[in-house]
Amino acid sequence: MLLASCDGHQVFEFTLYNKEVRSLVKENQSHCFFDDHWADVQKQDVKAKDESEARHKIEHRFPSHDGFVLETFVLTSV
Repeated sequence: MLLASCDGHQVFEFTLYNKEVRSLVKENQSHCFFDDHWADVQKQDVKAKDESEARHKIEHRFPSHDGFVLETFVLTSV
């Protein structure tokens, strides 16, 4: 997804996967809620004022207690 920065916000790109889905897919099983594509690294963009806000948004949308693992996190535009 490509986002443009505006209104003082920055665009952060992050990659993540779901460790529970990854484990199940290795055993030829599927997660009861998350699709199998979450076994692979997915790229997402988030618009935020700063890194702290971006990380908060990421954790809210893809919580670690649901098995999501943040792999990389970079600022893509200012």
